Amino acid sequence: MKKKAIIYKPSKTAMQSGYNNTKKWILEFITENVPDNPLMGWQSSSDTNSEVRLEFLSKENAMKYAEKNEIDYELKSDHKRKIVKKSYADNFTK
Repeated sequence: MKKKAIIYKPSKTAMQSGYNNTKKWILEFITENVPDNPLMGWQSSSDTNSEVRLEFLSKENAMKYAEKNEIDYELKSDHKRKIVKKSYADNFTK
């Protein structure tokens, strides 16, 4: 069975104001068939790949790694941020 992964560029979290942690591309493995623990109701898995998160400097490096290691991957495109120019005077003119 081939491993499956997602390659994406993370977005800025609400708890940070800077964009420094959004420059790398992430490869995360997809875990399928996650069973529920009947005693506690938690989800558990014997697949340790679900804990692996690899960082790459570029999308191409992540894709090369996946192809070299025969990993099926899904590429999620990065979203460009939209900059809205604001002026203090706009508070009073509307």
